[in-house]
Amino acid sequence: MEKWVIVNPAAGRGKVGRLSGAILKAARQEGAKAFLTEGPGHATELAQRAPEGARVVAVGGDGTVHEVLRGLAGTEKVLGVVPVGSGNDFARMLGLLGLPWPKALELALHAPEEAVDLGWVNGEPFGASLGIGFDALVAKKALSAPPFLRGMPRYLYALFAVLKELNLPEARVFADGEEVHRGRMLLLAAMNGPMYGGGIPIAPMADPRDGRLSVVLAGEFSRTGVVLILPRLLLGRHLSHPRVRAYAGQEVAVEFAHPVPAHADGELLPEASLYRAEVRPLGLRVVGGRAGARAGGLVPEPVGT
Repeated sequence: MEKWVIVNPAAGRGKVGRLSGAILKAARQEGAKAFLTEGPGHATELAQRAPEGARVVAVGGDGTVHEVLRGLAGTEKVLGVVPVGSGNDFARMLGLLGLPWPKALELALHAPEEAVDLGWVNGEPFGASLGIGFDALVAKKALSAPPFLRGMPRYLYALFAVLKELNLPEARVFADGEEVHRGRMLLLAAMNGPMYGGGIPIAPMADPRDGRLSVVLAGEFSRTGVVLILPRLLLGRHLSHPRVRAYAGQEVAVEFAHPVPAHADGELLPEASLYRAEVRPLGLRVVGGRAGARAGGLVPEPVGT
């Protein structure tokens, strides 16, 4: 089996770039082919070039993982992850977060593989999360935030900028063909993993091996209502709110009168007025989680924490 290691030097706000020499050297010493990405989309191209059955390791955060996933979804290639980016929700889903990069690389290259569910939305694969509406608007606004803002200050800047002009769209939502919502909607998250946005526990009940998407829908909220529910969301206690509902199913469709932003694994999608998402049970071969922890003598971070 060929092993390819794809390193994104821009991940982790440049942290991976500082480590890239050591990572490339370690990968090649293990007999892997190792590559540095040269810009957006390059990780996808490299993953597509890897031969069928290869183990392809993404070194970076969720953006890097998503690019690699785009290049191998629907194939027999195996995805490994070394989570050294600024957002690592896919690695959280697999129980890999917190490992030092040498141990994560060792597991990615040598541990047994297993399978997790794979999401698709409008022809785009996603590993951990799909978000439609408010959270995607915040992600979009963050792209235009002042460059000196990083981390939480950048998120808060974008959040309050979006709140200032909040205008909730009318939506129709269908889960497995049944209409479950009609009216204004703040956001919808369709999840394989429990977290998005760098550790926000939007769907604590999500299980990436149950063959279903865990759907969390927030209906009509005022600006004040959004601010008040944020602490509950960060603690994973938002599901008891009367305007938040949860569903599970293999398919979910969301219809709007006008295009609305969405993201897959934190990466913005082309805006659309119709999103159709589905899950392919155990449709993605990965290294990590239960199999990786057994091989490395480690206990994985439990799904949902």
